[in-house]
Amino acid sequence: MLTFGVQYLSVSIMEARNFITAREMLTDGNWLLTTMNGEARYEKPPLPTWLAAFFGMIFGIKNLLAIRFPAIIFIAITGVFTYLLSNKLLNNKNHSLINALIVVTSFYVIGISIEAPWDIFTHGFMLMAIYFLFQYLQGTPNNFKAILIAGLFLGCSILCKGPVSFYALLLPFLIAYGVVFKFTAIKKQILPLLAFLIIGLIVGGWWYLYVRVNDPATFTAIAERETGNWSSYNIRPFYYYWSFFTQSGIWTIPAFISLIYPYLKRRVSNTKAYRFSFIWTIAAVILLSLIPEKKSRYLMPVLIPLAINTGFYIEYLIRCFKDLKDKRETIPVYFNFGLIALIGLAFPIVGYLFLGEKLSGYKFPYAIASITLVLLGVLIFVQLKLKNMEKVFYLTIFFFAALLISGLPLSTALINNNYKPISNLKEDTKKEAINVYGFNYISPEMIWQFGDKIPNITQEDGTINFPDEPVFGMLANGISPEHQELLLSKYHIEKVATYDLNTSAKDSKSYRGRLVNTYYILTKK
Repeated sequence: MLTFGVQYLSVSIMEARNFITAREMLTDGNWLLTTMNGEARYEKPPLPTWLAAFFGMIFGIKNLLAIRFPAIIFIAITGVFTYLLSNKLLNNKNHSLINALIVVTSFYVIGISIEAPWDIFTHGFMLMAIYFLFQYLQGTPNNFKAILIAGLFLGCSILCKGPVSFYALLLPFLIAYGVVFKFTAIKKQILPLLAFLIIGLIVGGWWYLYVRVNDPATFTAIAERETGNWSSYNIRPFYYYWSFFTQSGIWTIPAFISLIYPYLKRRVSNTKAYRFSFIWTIAAVILLSLIPEKKSRYLMPVLIPLAINTGFYIEYLIRCFKDLKDKRETIPVYFNFGLIALIGLAFPIVGYLFLGEKLSGYKFPYAIASITLVLLGVLIFVQLKLKNMEKVFYLTIFFFAALLISGLPLSTALINNNYKPISNLKEDTKKEAINVYGFNYISPEMIWQFGDKIPNITQEDGTINFPDEPVFGMLANGISPEHQELLLSKYHIEKVATYDLNTSAKDSKSYRGRLVNTYYILTKK
């Protein structure tokens, strides 16, 4: 679903940070004391970056599909272990497959792999840990193999993004398990559960200890800054996450209905399992709401239990929709899936109007996308009329996959004329034997596309460390009058080019000034 078009998407700021660090692992050997643009980068643990570097080592660090492939693999792993956990919970392969397909087609499960590449890894590993922990809790007390594997995956999750998934995914799971299944043999389970935690802390904590011992000052400063952000950065009200179900994208309406517990509890095929997924979902949202710092992407782990919860509603529709007479039950179904079908039918017209003249070089992918989506739209409408919800569901899955496969290549047609990449600058300056430095802020996306480190000559206290070279290149994101006067007193300044990595127009709300840098050549007077 993703390998056909993910390389067409622009590199996000979080991705760029990860990829730069992976590149410097390969070029500078900074595998443990990780760096970004030559400076310490300890904000995030290194496991996802090691995976990106490994694929970059094999297929080339500039190969976007290759270094994004580990994240794609973990989307698949999230689907696989949602299926396996659901099957342990339900003992129903068809229902479990529904849950798995919902999770891998949920909007933010896909989006998080691009927007914040660490998240899909930390939650993917934690879901694997939960699966084996669930096996232990539901099996025999002597099942130490399950505890050992669960502890290993817990540690891998910590080695991806610290204790984030422990709080956002594991703790809500344990709350839900305790409420629904009870810890009936807790006295016998205390030592294995302690072993689970200890193994996880050892596997996940050794890197933190290594950095703390080898670079204590930098590690402490970064840890204090990161901890401070939890209570002083991106502060949002408690109810900020209340629309969390919308993050599931095409499943927004089914997800919302699945959360109406009094309505669905009498209709599901397994009340106990439904209560478990419901409590797991709500507990995760409440726990995340307690933290002052809030971002939409932090909701991604909620989509895992929410997919299981939504699966109960979809399974109910597959069983009973043909017999439903109450319009209060049928209208939301017709609206949700009818809207998806309508998008398919409208795609050729909307695509033509939206892309206009830009379609001239994209006629073939546009035609393929239009034919595929229109056909699927028609089939969804036909099956809706026949009230065959099983086919409607699977056609919706195919629709989502087709939209990504055929639609992502068309995204390059949306790139605005102001877009000017910096990818050739490194080669040009190498021919001229000129080193390039940064002045003020240089975005990670710019550094990544440049292909090498861009040392910054401006320090945090505002002072400037001028290079020794008589001639050097300089990228700047704006120069104040004071700094311009200082530079002119020492150098002849030649403005060479302006690089703009924005794919949207300058009058667009999504246009970012930080993605614009002017390149100068400075010659000492």
